[in-house]
Amino acid sequence: MSGRVIVPKKYVLKLTAEEREELQRLVRKGRVAGWKVQRAQALLRCDQGPDGPAWTDERIAEAFGVTTRSLESWRKQAVERGPLSLLERRPRVSPPVTPKLDGENQARLTALACSKAPAGHARWSLRLLAERLVELEVVESVSYETVRRAMKKTS
Repeated sequence: MSGRVIVPKKYVLKLTAEEREELQRLVRKGRVAGWKVQRAQALLRCDQGPDGPAWTDERIAEAFGVTTRSLESWRKQAVERGPLSLLERRPRVSPPVTPKLDGENQARLTALACSKAPAGHARWSLRLLAERLVELEVVESVSYETVRRAMKKTS
């Protein structure tokens, strides 16, 4: 023994005949995204069922150029949500950051930009518009670049 402790796998993947056939079909298909083929091949090697080769995580990681940590998370997802769930990207529920200027606020910005420029200025600048939106409490804070992008959409 080399001093390593072997921990039994928490999530053991046992593919059904239908799941195995679907994964094999995907691997043979040809025109499929590389990440899908890689995951399908790794799942086929992880299979601990009667028809599966039951490779170790280290062997699979070496064969397919992934980390054992990735394999553990793939196996967990395959056991919990089904092996075919690994072959679908989850759609993003919402944007990572909510937009500062939604439709109503963009309308207020457009109305402000179309109004008369403040005293001492010939026309509205992006910085002036951003400052005025904050003064009018349309938004808590906004950059002139956000104002520029919103104005570009309305042009």
